[in-house]
Amino acid sequence: MRNNKSLSRAPQRVRNELRFRHITVASKTKVADHFWRIVFSGSDLAGFNSPGFDDHIKVFFPEAGSGALALPQMTDDGVVWKEGVRPPARDYTPLQFDGESSLTLDFYIHESGVASDWATQAKIGDTLIMGGPRGSLVVPTDYAFQLYVCDETGLPAFKRRKEAVQVEELHLFAYTSEETGRDYLPDLTGVNANWLGNGTMQSDNLGSLIAALDKISIPQDEYFIWLTGEGEFVKTLSDYFTVRRGIDPAYVRAVAYWHQK
Repeated sequence: MRNNKSLSRAPQRVRNELRFRHITVASKTKVADHFWRIVFSGSDLAGFNSPGFDDHIKVFFPEAGSGALALPQMTDDGVVWKEGVRPPARDYTPLQFDGESSLTLDFYIHESGVASDWATQAKIGDTLIMGGPRGSLVVPTDYAFQLYVCDETGLPAFKRRKEAVQVEELHLFAYTSEETGRDYLPDLTGVNANWLGNGTMQSDNLGSLIAALDKISIPQDEYFIWLTGEGEFVKTLSDYFTVRRGIDPAYVRAVAYWHQK
Protein backbone atom coordinates (compact mmCIF):
# COMPACT_ATOMS: atom_id res chain seq x y z
CA MET A 1 0.00 0.00 0.00
CA ARG A 2 1.25 3.45 -0.81
CA ASN A 3 1.82 5.95 1.93
CA ASN A 4 0.75 9.47 1.10
CA LYS A 5 3.09 12.16 2.32
CA SER A 6 2.22 12.16 6.04
CA LEU A 7 -0.68 11.69 8.40
CA SER A 8 -0.70 15.44 8.96
CA ARG A 9 -1.70 15.81 5.30
CA ALA A 10 -4.60 13.38 5.55
CA PRO A 11 -8.18 14.68 5.47
CA GLN A 12 -9.39 15.41 8.99
CA ARG A 13 -12.85 14.72 10.38
CA VAL A 14 -14.39 17.36 12.62
CA ARG A 15 -17.63 17.38 14.57
CA ASN A 16 -20.04 20.28 14.34
CA GLU A 17 -22.75 21.34 16.74
CA LEU A 18 -26.06 19.93 15.52
CA ARG A 19 -28.60 22.71 15.07
CA PHE A 20 -31.88 22.95 13.22
CA ARG A 21 -32.77 26.17 11.44
CA HIS A 22 -35.67 27.73 9.58
CA ILE A 23 -34.59 29.01 6.18
CA THR A 24 -36.63 31.09 3.72
CA VAL A 25 -36.45 31.22 -0.08
CA ALA A 26 -34.98 34.57 -1.12
CA SER A 27 -34.40 33.88 -4.83
CA LYS A 28 -34.60 31.07 -7.36
CA THR A 29 -32.78 30.62 -10.67
CA LYS A 30 -32.56 27.77 -13.17
CA VAL A 31 -28.95 26.74 -13.86
CA ALA A 32 -27.68 24.61 -16.77
CA ASP A 33 -31.32 23.66 -17.44
CA HIS A 34 -31.05 20.86 -14.85
CA PHE A 35 -30.72 22.61 -11.49
CA TRP A 36 -32.72 25.04 -9.40
CA ARG A 37 -30.30 27.36 -7.60
CA ILE A 38 -32.13 28.60 -4.54
CA VAL A 39 -30.76 31.22 -2.18
CA PHE A 40 -32.13 30.95 1.35
CA SER A 41 -32.02 33.64 3.99
CA GLY A 42 -32.87 33.86 7.65
CA SER A 43 -31.58 34.95 11.04
CA ASP A 44 -31.36 31.28 12.06
CA LEU A 45 -28.33 30.98 9.77
CA ALA A 46 -26.21 32.92 12.27
CA GLY A 47 -23.39 30.67 13.38
CA PHE A 48 -23.78 28.23 10.49
CA ASN A 49 -20.48 26.62 9.51
CA SER A 50 -19.57 24.29 6.65
CA PRO A 51 -15.81 23.62 6.51
CA GLY A 52 -15.94 20.60 4.17
CA PHE A 53 -16.45 21.01 0.42
CA ASP A 54 -18.80 18.00 0.30
CA ASP A 55 -20.59 18.64 3.59
CA HIS A 56 -24.15 17.40 3.81
CA ILE A 57 -26.93 19.29 5.44
CA LYS A 58 -30.27 17.58 5.98
CA VAL A 59 -33.14 19.51 4.38
CA PHE A 60 -36.65 18.69 5.64
CA PHE A 61 -39.71 19.15 3.46
CA PRO A 62 -43.37 19.59 4.42
CA GLU A 63 -45.85 17.08 3.13
CA ALA A 64 -47.66 18.38 0.06
CA GLY A 65 -50.15 21.04 1.09
CA SER A 66 -49.29 20.89 4.78
CA GLY A 67 -47.48 24.23 4.99
CA ALA A 68 -44.58 25.22 7.26
CA LEU A 69 -42.72 22.89 9.59
CA ALA A 70 -42.00 23.40 13.28
CA LEU A 71 -38.43 23.01 14.50
CA PRO A 72 -37.81 19.74 16.36
CA GLN A 73 -36.83 19.62 20.02
CA MET A 74 -33.41 18.43 21.13
CA THR A 75 -33.82 16.09 24.12
CA ASP A 76 -31.64 13.66 26.05
CA ASP A 77 -33.24 10.93 23.94
CA GLY A 78 -32.40 12.62 20.67
CA VAL A 79 -34.30 14.70 18.14
CA VAL A 80 -38.08 14.81 18.68
CA TRP A 81 -40.41 16.09 15.97
CA LYS A 82 -43.82 17.58 16.61
CA GLU A 83 -46.50 14.88 16.82
CA GLY A 84 -43.72 12.31 16.52
CA VAL A 85 -43.65 12.42 12.72
CA ARG A 86 -40.30 12.97 11.05
CA PRO A 87 -40.82 14.91 7.79
CA PRO A 88 -39.24 13.68 4.53
CA ALA A 89 -35.65 14.82 4.14
CA ARG A 90 -32.80 14.80 1.66
CA ASP A 91 -29.07 15.60 1.92
CA TYR A 92 -27.63 18.62 0.12
CA THR A 93 -24.22 20.24 -0.20
CA PRO A 94 -24.02 23.89 0.86
CA LEU A 95 -22.80 25.59 -2.29
CA GLN A 96 -22.20 29.07 -0.87
CA PHE A 97 -22.64 30.78 2.47
CA ASP A 98 -21.99 34.47 3.05
CA GLY A 99 -21.01 33.94 6.69
CA GLU A 100 -24.12 35.67 8.01
CA SER A 101 -27.58 34.99 6.65
CA SER A 102 -27.51 33.78 3.03
CA LEU A 103 -27.12 30.13 2.00
CA THR A 104 -27.19 28.78 -1.58
CA LEU A 105 -28.23 25.25 -2.52
CA ASP A 106 -28.49 23.67 -5.97
CA PHE A 107 -31.33 21.17 -6.46
CA TYR A 108 -30.87 18.66 -9.28
CA ILE A 109 -34.14 18.37 -11.21
CA HIS A 110 -35.41 14.84 -11.78
CA GLU A 111 -38.73 13.04 -11.96
CA SER A 112 -40.77 12.22 -8.85
CA GLY A 113 -38.27 13.45 -6.30
CA VAL A 114 -39.40 14.97 -3.00
CA ALA A 115 -36.76 17.70 -3.11
CA SER A 116 -36.86 18.21 -6.87
CA ASP A 117 -40.63 18.58 -6.85
CA TRP A 118 -40.47 21.03 -3.96
CA ALA A 119 -37.76 23.12 -5.65
CA THR A 120 -39.72 23.26 -8.90
CA GLN A 121 -42.78 24.63 -7.10
CA ALA A 122 -40.92 26.81 -4.58
CA LYS A 123 -41.73 30.50 -4.34
CA ILE A 124 -39.99 33.39 -2.64
CA GLY A 125 -41.03 33.36 1.01
CA ASP A 126 -41.45 29.57 1.27
CA THR A 127 -39.73 28.06 4.30
CA LEU A 128 -37.91 24.83 5.07
CA ILE A 129 -36.00 23.36 7.99
CA MET A 130 -32.39 22.31 7.72
CA GLY A 131 -30.03 20.59 10.12
CA GLY A 132 -26.28 20.14 10.21
CA PRO A 133 -23.76 19.53 8.94
CA ARG A 134 -23.21 17.24 11.91
CA GLY A 135 -19.71 16.34 10.76
CA SER A 136 -17.26 17.54 8.12
CA LEU A 137 -14.24 16.12 6.34
CA VAL A 138 -11.70 18.90 5.91
CA VAL A 139 -9.53 18.07 2.89
CA PRO A 140 -6.35 20.02 2.11
CA THR A 141 -6.79 21.95 -1.12
CA ASP A 142 -3.26 21.61 -2.47
CA TYR A 143 -2.64 17.92 -3.17
CA ALA A 144 -0.66 17.88 -6.42
CA PHE A 145 -2.83 15.15 -7.99
CA GLN A 146 -6.61 15.09 -7.56
CA LEU A 147 -9.26 12.93 -9.24
CA TYR A 148 -13.04 13.23 -8.95
CA VAL A 149 -15.83 10.93 -10.14
CA CYS A 150 -19.47 11.95 -9.81
CA ASP A 151 -22.81 12.36 -11.56
CA GLU A 152 -25.10 15.40 -11.45
CA THR A 153 -25.74 14.91 -7.74
CA GLY A 154 -22.06 15.53 -7.01
CA LEU A 155 -21.52 18.50 -9.30
CA PRO A 156 -22.33 21.11 -6.59
CA ALA A 157 -19.64 19.68 -4.32
CA PHE A 158 -17.13 19.57 -7.18
CA LYS A 159 -18.01 23.14 -8.13
CA ARG A 160 -17.30 24.27 -4.59
CA ARG A 161 -14.07 22.29 -4.51
CA LYS A 162 -12.85 23.54 -7.89
CA GLU A 163 -13.02 27.12 -6.69
CA ALA A 164 -10.64 26.37 -3.80
CA VAL A 165 -8.05 23.88 -5.08
CA GLN A 166 -4.41 24.53 -5.88
CA VAL A 167 -3.41 21.54 -7.96
CA GLU A 168 -0.95 20.41 -10.62
CA GLU A 169 -3.09 17.64 -12.16
CA LEU A 170 -6.88 17.58 -11.82
CA HIS A 171 -9.18 14.97 -13.39
CA LEU A 172 -12.98 14.98 -13.49
CA PHE A 173 -15.05 12.02 -14.69
CA ALA A 174 -18.65 13.20 -14.68
CA TYR A 175 -21.68 11.09 -15.53
CA THR A 176 -23.58 13.87 -17.22
CA SER A 177 -23.84 15.30 -20.71
CA GLU A 178 -21.05 17.60 -21.86
CA GLU A 179 -23.58 20.38 -22.44
CA THR A 180 -24.90 20.19 -18.88
CA GLY A 181 -21.43 19.83 -17.40
CA ARG A 182 -19.96 22.80 -19.19
CA ASP A 183 -23.00 24.96 -18.50
CA TYR A 184 -22.87 24.13 -14.81
CA LEU A 185 -19.08 24.39 -14.55
CA PRO A 186 -18.22 27.28 -16.89
CA ASP A 187 -14.64 27.61 -15.60
CA LEU A 188 -12.81 24.35 -16.25
CA THR A 189 -9.36 25.87 -16.56
CA GLY A 190 -6.82 23.24 -15.60
CA VAL A 191 -9.38 20.41 -15.44
CA ASN A 192 -9.04 17.24 -17.51
CA ALA A 193 -12.81 16.84 -17.91
CA ASN A 194 -14.43 13.65 -19.17
CA TRP A 195 -18.18 13.69 -19.87
CA LEU A 196 -19.66 10.20 -19.61
CA GLY A 197 -23.35 10.82 -20.32
CA ASN A 198 -26.48 11.40 -18.30
CA GLY A 199 -27.97 8.37 -16.52
CA THR A 200 -25.00 6.11 -17.31
CA MET A 201 -23.53 5.62 -13.81
CA GLN A 202 -24.39 1.94 -13.88
CA SER A 203 -22.40 -1.23 -13.23
CA ASP A 204 -22.55 -2.18 -16.92
CA ASN A 205 -20.51 0.93 -17.72
CA LEU A 206 -17.92 0.54 -14.99
CA GLY A 207 -15.50 -1.37 -17.21
CA SER A 208 -15.04 1.49 -19.64
CA LEU A 209 -14.34 3.91 -16.80
CA ILE A 210 -11.77 1.59 -15.24
CA ALA A 211 -10.10 1.16 -18.62
CA ALA A 212 -9.73 4.95 -18.80
CA LEU A 213 -8.48 5.15 -15.22
CA ASP A 214 -5.89 2.44 -15.90
CA LYS A 215 -4.21 4.86 -18.30
CA ILE A 216 -3.78 7.54 -15.62
CA SER A 217 -0.58 7.46 -13.60
CA ILE A 218 -1.15 8.26 -9.92
CA PRO A 219 1.90 9.54 -8.02
CA GLN A 220 3.27 7.82 -4.94
CA ASP A 221 2.14 10.65 -2.70
CA GLU A 222 0.34 14.00 -2.72
CA TYR A 223 -2.92 12.66 -4.16
CA PHE A 224 -6.62 12.76 -3.30
CA ILE A 225 -9.47 10.79 -4.91
CA TRP A 226 -13.18 11.58 -4.50
CA LEU A 227 -15.90 9.17 -5.61
CA THR A 228 -19.64 9.83 -5.31
CA GLY A 229 -22.87 8.75 -6.90
CA GLU A 230 -24.70 5.39 -7.00
CA GLY A 231 -23.81 3.22 -4.00
CA GLU A 232 -22.66 -0.07 -5.57
CA PHE A 233 -20.86 1.76 -8.36
CA VAL A 234 -18.95 3.88 -5.84
CA LYS A 235 -18.04 0.87 -3.67
CA THR A 236 -16.67 -1.10 -6.62
CA LEU A 237 -14.71 1.93 -7.80
CA SER A 238 -13.29 2.49 -4.32
CA ASP A 239 -12.10 -1.13 -4.25
CA TYR A 240 -10.46 -0.61 -7.62
CA PHE A 241 -8.34 2.23 -6.25
CA THR A 242 -7.52 0.81 -2.81
CA VAL A 243 -7.04 -2.86 -3.75
CA ARG A 244 -6.04 -2.98 -7.39
CA ARG A 245 -4.13 0.31 -7.54
CA GLY A 246 -2.82 0.18 -3.95
CA ILE A 247 -4.00 3.67 -3.05
CA ASP A 248 -3.98 4.61 0.65
CA PRO A 249 -7.67 4.51 1.77
CA ALA A 250 -7.09 7.59 3.95
CA TYR A 251 -6.89 9.62 0.74
CA VAL A 252 -9.90 8.07 -1.03
CA ARG A 253 -13.24 9.64 -0.20
CA ALA A 254 -16.07 7.34 -1.39
CA VAL A 255 -19.65 8.33 -0.57
CA ALA A 256 -22.94 6.91 -1.88
CA TYR A 257 -25.22 9.79 -2.80
CA TRP A 258 -28.03 7.48 -3.95
CA HIS A 259 -28.86 3.80 -4.50
CA GLN A 260 -30.22 2.03 -7.55
CA LYS A 261 -33.67 0.64 -6.80
